[in-house]
Amino acid sequence: MTSILKKYTYLLFLLLLPACYAQQSTMQQKDSLKFSNKIVPDTIWREAYVALSHYPELKDTPIEFRFKKNIKKSFMQAQPKVGGLFKNRKNRSYLIFINEKFTIEDEVFDITSVPSEVLIGWIGHELGHIMDYRDRSAVNLIWFGVKYVTSKNYIREAERAADTYAVNHGLGENIIATKNFIINHSKLSDSYKSRIEDLYLSPEEIMVLINESFEETFDD
Repeated sequence: MTSILKKYTYLLFLLLLPACYAQQSTMQQKDSLKFSNKIVPDTIWREAYVALSHYPELKDTPIEFRFKKNIKKSFMQAQPKVGGLFKNRKNRSYLIFINEKFTIEDEVFDITSVPSEVLIGWIGHELGHIMDYRDRSAVNLIWFGVKYVTSKNYIREAERAADTYAVNHGLGENIIATKNFIINHSKLSDSYKSRIEDLYLSPEEIMVLINESFEETFDD
C-alpha cells in the first residue's frame, strides 16, 4: 500500500512540476521588469508594464494600482493621493482604482473577461489623466474635481484630453481597441454606447491623431 501511495505521489509531483516551473518563470520575469515607485497587482502587471513603458515621463512618479469595488460608471479611475495633494508637484503620488467587476446594463465585466490589448488601452487612458494632473496646482485639481462631477462638457474635455495623451504616447491602437470593445459589444445598450461616443474620442478621431503624430515624426 505504501509503495502504491509513493508511486501516485511521484506521478502527482511530475504533473505539477511544469506548472511550478511556469509560475517561477513568471515571477522571475516580473522581477526582471521591476517598476520604480509603482505598486501593481499581479493580475495586471504585464499590461501595466506595457502601458507605463509608453510614458517615460512617469518613470519617477509614484503610482499605485488598487482594486476597488463599486466605482460608478467606470472601469478605472485615476486621481492624486489626497495626502500629497499640496506637496510639490514633482512629489505627488497617484492612485488608479480598478473595478475587479463592474456592471453596465446588467452585463458584468471583470479583469479576466477584458482582452489584454483593451486593458493596456484602459490603463494608458488613465495614465493620460495623470499626465494631465501633473502640471496642475492643488487648487486647480480641486476645481477640476468639482467641474468634473458637475459639468458634462468638462467631463468630455477631460476624457478626450486623456485619450489624446495616450494616443500621442504611442497607444493609439490600444485606445481604438478599447473603444471598439465597448461600441461593438452586443449586450450593451445603444444609450450607453452613445454616452461613450459623446464623451471620448471616436476611433476615426484617434486615427487622425495617429496619422498626425506619424507625420510629425517623419518630418522631424
